[in-house]
Amino acid sequence: MVLGSMAPRRRWLLLGLAALAVVALIAAGTVVITRLTGDNKPGGAPVAGSPTPSPIGTPTPSPSGPPPGADITGPLNLLLVGVDTRVSVPGWEPHSDAVLVLHVPKGLDRAYLFSLPRDLLVDIPAFPKAGYKGGKTKLTHAMSFGSRVPGKPKQPSTAQGYELLRSTVSGYTGLRIDAGAVLTFNGFDRLVDTLGGVDIYVDQRVESLHRRPDGKYRESAPGGYKGPQQVYEKGDRHLNGWQALDYARQRYITGGDYARQRHQQQLIRAMTRKILDEGLARQPERVDQVVSALGDTLVYVGGRRIVDIAYALGGLPENRFTLVGLPGSGVGKGSAYRGEQLTSEGRKFLTELRAGRADAYLAAHPKLVVKN
Repeated sequence: MVLGSMAPRRRWLLLGLAALAVVALIAAGTVVITRLTGDNKPGGAPVAGSPTPSPIGTPTPSPSGPPPGADITGPLNLLLVGVDTRVSVPGWEPHSDAVLVLHVPKGLDRAYLFSLPRDLLVDIPAFPKAGYKGGKTKLTHAMSFGSRVPGKPKQPSTAQGYELLRSTVSGYTGLRIDAGAVLTFNGFDRLVDTLGGVDIYVDQRVESLHRRPDGKYRESAPGGYKGPQQVYEKGDRHLNGWQALDYARQRYITGGDYARQRHQQQLIRAMTRKILDEGLARQPERVDQVVSALGDTLVYVGGRRIVDIAYALGGLPENRFTLVGLPGSGVGKGSAYRGEQLTSEGRKFLTELRAGRADAYLAAHPKLVVKN
């Protein structure tokens, strides 16, 4: 069955599979991390420099042959990136506004998803390909610095920027990154709508900086926006597409960017539950079709094909998918503010994760586990 012949809702359920899949490459195996942040309005052009993925041959295993990804046993570390880019500005360098890492231990029977603050102070290694000499600065700049193409100032490369971001994240966490994905904002609200919306627990009152109660964008004004605001009240809520994206974008709220990271993770889990219910994780030909359909809105980088990783992770139990919130604090205040740093508790989690002792550590530090 070709993608174009599928019923619209079924086709978009498959797109949702990929869209959540490049975000977690888990349940559906093609998890697409959407750009949950930034100020772009829907319908923008893809990020400059994003290569168009070539269609992958549909792997249809014979009855006697092994399924795709059957030899993948773990551990796996997947880097999932949402890009902040001003698509209307020629040559705007992509910034990584959402950086998530999915760690799947050996055995592929559980997974941990955690975010790194966009303003995390890190050592960014030298990157001769982009003419970058290295330095200590905010994590969000790694993709920007790495995206620069010498001699082509108005043609930044998202794929090249990802290379430097991957090296930076690997150096900071001590984890080998096996594969990753970068997704720009394009049609996320339609994706959620075709899934029938998402059920999520809103854990604090959130006022939208960007949207009006009717879903339209607020008017720009000196110093920000003006007009009535959409408000998400605390409690169990059913959110449609634009509401889900808008809720997960807000960071000028109590808890700041740490609260936004938590809300992004909660949204990913809510979507994962939806997709798991569809039972599509181990249908590689459909995963293939979805990836091809995403075109240049998705940049996937990895040694193995998405369909292989999708199948390998397709049996991951949803209740073994743990969201982890790493606490941090600011470095410097006011005009002397330099960025964020993880607390000793957050840094120790990374040490215990590498050593295979994450469950024990989280049991001793239950506040790190993101609920709801």
